[in-house]
Formats: sequence, structure tokens, C-alpha cells
Amino acid sequence: MPVRGKNLMLPGKITQRMRNLFLLAGMLCLWSLHGTVAQTNATAQPKKEVSDQELLTLYKGLRVADVSDGMDMVGLKDVGLLSTSIGALWKDIDKFKHQFVGIALTVRYVPTNRSTTPTTAADYKRWRDMWYTNLSGEPFIEAIKPGHVVVIDNAGDKDAGSTGSNNSMIWRSKGAVGILSAGGVRDTDEIIKQQIPVYMDVSKRGRGIRPGRNELESFNKPVVVGGVYIRPGDVVVADGDGVIVVPRERAAEVAQAAREELRLDKAARKRLYQQLGIPPDFTVED
Repeated sequence: MPVRGKNLMLPGKITQRMRNLFLLAGMLCLWSLHGTVAQTNATAQPKKEVSDQELLTLYKGLRVADVSDGMDMVGLKDVGLLSTSIGALWKDIDKFKHQFVGIALTVRYVPTNRSTTPTTAADYKRWRDMWYTNLSGEPFIEAIKPGHVVVIDNAGDKDAGSTGSNNSMIWRSKGAVGILSAGGVRDTDEIIKQQIPVYMDVSKRGRGIRPGRNELESFNKPVVVGGVYIRPGDVVVADGDGVIVVPRERAAEVAQAAREELRLDKAARKRLYQQLGIPPDFTVED
């Protein structure tokens, strides 16, 4: 007898509802498989690392303000901005030669805990040369490449002038575009005349030599300058507004956002130049 109130599915007979369910299940399987393959491909093909030269090109012409805005745009608000106590030792208001964009090469000098008392001039000279050679030298010179910024963490190393008119020129000859230092810079008149871009806390400039005052602790390791953690390879941007450091792994996307901000600013300022009858200069040209 027929069973009332129920629809029986006879063997070998598939309803439209079942077809839809089978189709949905198949689509879900394909979607899951596609996600697994995509994830596998992403794992097998790591993101291409951006080279120093590519980063320098991306950041060419960008200002500290642009980069700060770019950092905000990618979620890095107030990251990388050095203390306002760190500023330009000198400024060129015609061509902005005091500005730089570079890749961090880090150095750390620390206060010494050694006591020495040379008694004669000859003893002093031997002691001084030994100190420079063995305790407070510059082995990082061989690591300097074009586009590097020499970043020096030397806070609290007494009244020591770790950077001067001579070694700053040597670093420049190796390709360094500038120097960022917590302090410890002397021969400042000559450095300004030589037009070597230096950013530092001028209240902490040093006057004595390194021997008897500090020692080289490390180079190409993370340091802290101006309250900011800086690693070798990070991007350093410096101008009249101060210094900002961009974490290398976010540098490309920050540069893209910063470039957008710079274009908007240039366009707006160029219109104001025209309105006010000011001849255009390089700060508003593309």
C-alpha cells in the first residue's frame, strides 16, 4: 500500500534537491583545494626582498613629513620618529644639501671602565695608539657601501668626540651619505665647511678623543638613537624637520604612501606659487 504524506526516493532516482546538494559539495571541495594550492604557492614563493638601491630610489626626494604621513597610512603611527633633540648640524637652504636618505649601518660606542695613567708623552702616545687599535677603532669602515648612513649610538660615553673632521671624510669617501649620532661629534666647524650631513644632539657634542673615554662595543647590530630602535638595513630619512627611521620590512609600502602625500603637497603648493606669482623651484617640480 502507498505510504501517505511522504515522498520516497526510489533506488537509482536522484531528485533535483540532491543534485543541488552534490553540486554545492563539489564547489566547496574545489574552493578548499584552490585555497590550499594558493597557500602552498605563497609558502613556496617567498616575497622578493627589496635591495638597498631599490629602496634608495623609492625614497629619493621624500621628506621626513611625507614619510611620517606614510607611516601613519600603513598603521605605524609615531613609529620611527627620533627625538626632536636630534637635528641637523648645519642647513643649506638653497639646495638642501644637508638632507639625506640612506640605509643604516649601525655602530655602538660605550663608556670605558678602564683606568689608565700614562706618565710621559711617549707613554701617552703608545697608550693612545693602542687604544685606537684595540679598543675603540673603526672596523666598520670596510662595511660602508654607497648609500649608507653611519648611525652611532654613543650616549653617555663622556665628553668623547667619536666623529670628527677626518674620519667623517673617510666615511664619506667610502660612500656614506650622512651621519646620525646621539652626540660625540667634534671639529664641527670643519664638518660644516666640508658639507658632510650630520644629525645629532648638539648639546651632547664631544670634544675629547676616544682613548680613555669609550670603547667600540659592536657594529651592524641594533642600536638606539634619539629614543628609536634602529637595525642595520633600516631606511633613514633626515631633513630640517629631524630624522625618521623606517623598518626595512615595511619600507616599500611606506614609500608608496609617502610618495602619494608628496605629490598632493607639490601640486597644492605649485598652484599657490602661481597664484602668488612666485617662480617655481625644485620643491614644487616633479
